[in-house]
Amino acid sequence: MARVPAMRAVVDVLADEGVDVAFGCPGAAILPLYDALQGSGVEHLVVRHEEGATHMADGWARTTGNVGVAIGTSGPAGTNMITGLYTAHADSVPILCITGQAASAKLHQEAFQAVDIVEIAKPVTKWAVQVKEAAQLPWIFREAFRVARSGRPGPVLIDLPIDVQKQEIEWDPAIDSALPVATVTPAPARVERALDLLLAAERPLILAGGGVVLGEASDRLREVAERLGIPVGITLMGKGSFPEDHELFAGMAGIQTSQRWANAALLESDLVLALGARFGDRHTGELSVYRGDRKFIQVDIEPTQLGKVFGPDLGVVSGTREFLGALLDALDGREITGDRTWVKRLGELKAELPRREDFDDRPIKAPRVFKELNECFGPETYFVTAIGLYQIWSGQFQRAHLPRHYQVCGQAGPLGWEIPAAIGVKKARPDAEVVGVVGDYSFQFLVEELAVAAQYDVGFVLVMLNNEYLGLIRQAETGYAMNYQVDIHYDEHGTDNVKIMQAYGCSGTRVVEPGEIRGSLDWARKEAERTRRPVLVEIMIEREANAAMGTALNTVREFEATG
Repeated sequence: MARVPAMRAVVDVLADEGVDVAFGCPGAAILPLYDALQGSGVEHLVVRHEEGATHMADGWARTTGNVGVAIGTSGPAGTNMITGLYTAHADSVPILCITGQAASAKLHQEAFQAVDIVEIAKPVTKWAVQVKEAAQLPWIFREAFRVARSGRPGPVLIDLPIDVQKQEIEWDPAIDSALPVATVTPAPARVERALDLLLAAERPLILAGGGVVLGEASDRLREVAERLGIPVGITLMGKGSFPEDHELFAGMAGIQTSQRWANAALLESDLVLALGARFGDRHTGELSVYRGDRKFIQVDIEPTQLGKVFGPDLGVVSGTREFLGALLDALDGREITGDRTWVKRLGELKAELPRREDFDDRPIKAPRVFKELNECFGPETYFVTAIGLYQIWSGQFQRAHLPRHYQVCGQAGPLGWEIPAAIGVKKARPDAEVVGVVGDYSFQFLVEELAVAAQYDVGFVLVMLNNEYLGLIRQAETGYAMNYQVDIHYDEHGTDNVKIMQAYGCSGTRVVEPGEIRGSLDWARKEAERTRRPVLVEIMIEREANAAMGTALNTVREFEATG
């Protein structure tokens, strides 16, 4: 075999694994890799902060289902990536972070920007490794992609000492290929038992978690639901896995992101089939209420997820697509009654327990914003949102109909995620419409990544709900009878976010009247397409608004008129 620079082999592997763009920031300890990227088929975007690179890789990965790539140099580049690794790990997103490192012989001497990033990253990765021999490089990178994709997907980190990067190795890309990823199929006896339980239940409910999206199982989920006539509820991470205008859509139960009728439906159910759902505490609330007397079937690709929160009546280790396929096969020859009493009851709950969204008040009420978003943007639109009251309102009021089109950093909840994630989504789907729903506080955490979008012509719409507060924490503080250090208002409107957009070469407008929202959204869509840059619609909402939430599914407190 020919001898080639080791980093050329690495770039060959990246391209062969389907990576067409990487996000990163060069530094002295990673320059051999950047030298190999020149002229390759892998595009590179220079970020303004390494955390931004991880969130861009995250958005790209959530959209494509492939492994997103973020690159940084040694020392603080890697430590800046930890939040992004944690976010991807929490939400089962496959990304690869590549860091440069000081020379191997200097690592014990406290060399400049030498830090043991592998040990730092281990708790928030599936695998973190430092390459010590150049000949290992292609194999370690192949294994990194396999690990990131296998079972419950997640992030990996590879640390590259500068001396290892500079070496040559024997390499022939023509005879190389990706390592196989094992398919996790269910035990047939457990599929039959699950079907027995479903057919015996009077009010069964399917709960679609993020594993349905990750497992590309939405089509089979719909087929199973329709054949059995079983309503389908979703978790926040499962949003988009089942069309929300479907008769069988049972909404999102939870103590924050939820619908009133969805909570009622889950509480009236007698059996829950949970598919790729981890029973997060913001979904379940008080477990004694959530569990009640109903039975639970838990299906997960990761065996250690079974029973982690509570013991199910039946556990099944399987990918969601494989389980649903086996369930469909098992249905052949089984008698299905066709009783629609439970489906009719679901329809009654939807009609009896709505939340109002058609407010004309000024200051603008948040539900009105999501009413306008639902009416303005079609089902093909990609939405990203992060953490705060605006995310809770989004989960309560915003509709999604397609998998991978509604993206939220569900468990880690890092502020600032939306702008870089939207960049990653748009790079993955250049022809799609991308919308980031942001809060005024989160907007400023990684606002510098607007420069990346402007530099590389990445256009999308940002819709900001601005209450000039740390709104979620202000609401939480009411339980302590205080309102302390959460008010970020000053001058007339505080920070001029429109001028911030303009400083980065982007556009924006501020909305104070509810009747102005739709026209501003229409303008922003056209402006983003025309300029190929981010466009902000800043909507000034009432300052001390509260979102419906509680501690248990049966104690969620409503703060607005509900019907």
